[in-house]
Amino acid sequence: MKRLQVAIDGPAGAGKSTVARRLAQRLGYLYIDTGAMYRAVALLVLEAGADGDDEEQVLAAARAGDLTLEPGEPGGAPRVLVNSRDITDAIRRPEVTEMASRVARHPRVRAWLTERQRAMAAEGGVVMDGRDVGTVVLPDAEMKVFLTASLRERARRRQAELASRGYTVPLDELEADIARRDQLDAGRAVAPLRQAPDAVLVDTTDRSIDEVVEELYALWAARAGCGARG
Repeated sequence: MKRLQVAIDGPAGAGKSTVARRLAQRLGYLYIDTGAMYRAVALLVLEAGADGDDEEQVLAAARAGDLTLEPGEPGGAPRVLVNSRDITDAIRRPEVTEMASRVARHPRVRAWLTERQRAMAAEGGVVMDGRDVGTVVLPDAEMKVFLTASLRERARRRQAELASRGYTVPLDELEADIARRDQLDAGRAVAPLRQAPDAVLVDTTDRSIDEVVEELYALWAARAGCGARG
């Protein structure tokens, strides 16, 4: 059976990472979190004291680190390492999230990371999530999905995630921040956030992770030419 490239895109808080991880585990595929790679660059920029709006400084900070992704626990997020240092938890800090949106606007930074992402997915058998996977990184992916959810629901999910890491942030503040990130992602000149014409739209509002994964598994089964069992 052919091992497909599965591309999952969508705005912040739509459930991409959790759904992609669960689907990859079920399929026995490699999960690639492109957002984690941008966050890793953002952390390197912050640690270097570089200007996130200066493309040359961002590239210099990124190239100074040997960025790798390694499988995490079954069903869990991949481990993110720079120069063999585990930064998996550090890249989820709020200041890194803010910086990631800034560094992602730079064309050469995106090109540098896109090249690495394509190499990781070249053999198929991958579930990759991000903002531009189906439109730019893997435009020929056999299965494309665009996940979305209401702004309020996405803010609630972000609040719960931050609370689990010890951060308390008001819901209205998070809602405004996510709306701002949506505008940045959709309005950037290079690789803006948008649904690929051949992507299946899935709204995750008021739906459980299991329900969404089941829908995507059935879609994969149809694309892979097999029965939806397992």
